[in-house]
Amino acid sequence: MLIVKALISAAVIVAVAEIAGRMPRLGALLLTLPIISILAFIMTWNKEQDMNSIATLARSSLVLVPLGLPFFVPFAISNRTGLSFWPSFVIGILLASITIGTWFWVSSPPTNRPSSIETHQ
Repeated sequence: MLIVKALISAAVIVAVAEIAGRMPRLGALLLTLPIISILAFIMTWNKEQDMNSIATLARSSLVLVPLGLPFFVPFAISNRTGLSFWPSFVIGILLASITIGTWFWVSSPPTNRPSSIETHQ
């Protein structure tokens, strides 16, 4: 089953990359869709069938998606800065690593413990 999951994920990534190469705007649309998240939710549900795991994954994703957006900034302004692909890529990774790393550093890890209201019922 792990091989099937890997093949599905790889096929989606290759398809999006091919489409983006031919039609950048459509590629951007596909990148904004949470295709990988949808696949991860389905695969997690099929494996665990636990809504707590799905809820934790969703909460973390809601925070981490915006924190990962700085990755795109160097690419978006590369025409003005004159940066080529690899410098833009490295700077994007650094920016996203700073924002995401800061969040991991200052936040406490999510738990699946019941709230105090649930424990007192």
